[in-house]
Amino acid sequence: MPKTSSDVQRLTLNGPTMGTRWSALVDTDDAAQAAGLQKALADAVQQVDRQMSPWLPDSALNRLNRTPAGTWLDLPPEILEVLACALEVNRRSQGAFDPGVGDLVQAWGFGPARQSPDAAAIRRAAQAASAPAHETLELDVAAGRAIKHAPIQLDLCGIAKGYAVDRMALVLRQYGLDHALLALDGELRALNSQAQGQPWAVAVEYPQDGRRATHSVVELDNLSIATSGDYRHFLQLGEVRVAHTMDGRRRAPVRNDIASVTVLAPDCMRADAWATALLVSGNDGMALAQSLGIEALWLLRRDNRLTTVGLGRFSEAVTDPKQAK
Repeated sequence: MPKTSSDVQRLTLNGPTMGTRWSALVDTDDAAQAAGLQKALADAVQQVDRQMSPWLPDSALNRLNRTPAGTWLDLPPEILEVLACALEVNRRSQGAFDPGVGDLVQAWGFGPARQSPDAAAIRRAAQAASAPAHETLELDVAAGRAIKHAPIQLDLCGIAKGYAVDRMALVLRQYGLDHALLALDGELRALNSQAQGQPWAVAVEYPQDGRRATHSVVELDNLSIATSGDYRHFLQLGEVRVAHTMDGRRRAPVRNDIASVTVLAPDCMRADAWATALLVSGNDGMALAQSLGIEALWLLRRDNRLTTVGLGRFSEAVTDPKQAK
């Protein structure tokens, strides 16, 4: 039952992580929880970063990448949960979402190994023959371990931030809180509605680098949303923009007319992964999303205009001609 305004205070909590910031808007009738909640949320996000960051040499991800093929490695349950989801989306997206593109990410200068593209590394990564990640990596979740059946360099940047938001949601549940909006970069999750009953209004960003503007607004109630695009992290090589998202099927950065894809899902981990998958899929992603019942919004660059296509609750979305100019 919605609470009255006199019962509720809104906590605004945030902190640094993963090269960006996490944030939480929490409706509560006990503001004394703020200090403990701030620490618990920060700890939850940092645990994900410690396990899944490609930038931390001793992360579980990097230990797995260094482990030779054919050798079982014990891993924490959190990264095994993320790897299981990543392999599931890899299979269902027909390889569009690919956690096995770590070598490409590094070669193009988007990882910790180098700050700019390396032509020799790009050639090696492009020519490397590889089976799908879901066939190369085997998980034994019950035993808490994983094994690579062939060399593969894993990268979880297309899913780990969404999972971190889900871990924040778990913290709030443990505190008995169930009205909040949680965010990390472009991934957000609403725990139910606001305490007084209204849904949480979140913006879909206009996909243009150097500009912060709202393209449209989505109302969330017990739902997650994630956006993947080519306009926030990229390299400019002459007149060519190189997106940071890699297409493992082509062994190259994504190149299509999709500016961004926004996906709704019950949990943020899957919203994050599917937004990446549909960005990589290009025009094929619309049929894929429709076949799987995924609700998604595409912002497309066509004929010097921004065109909008949507499925599910986004199906009524129309391009604003003023914003398309």
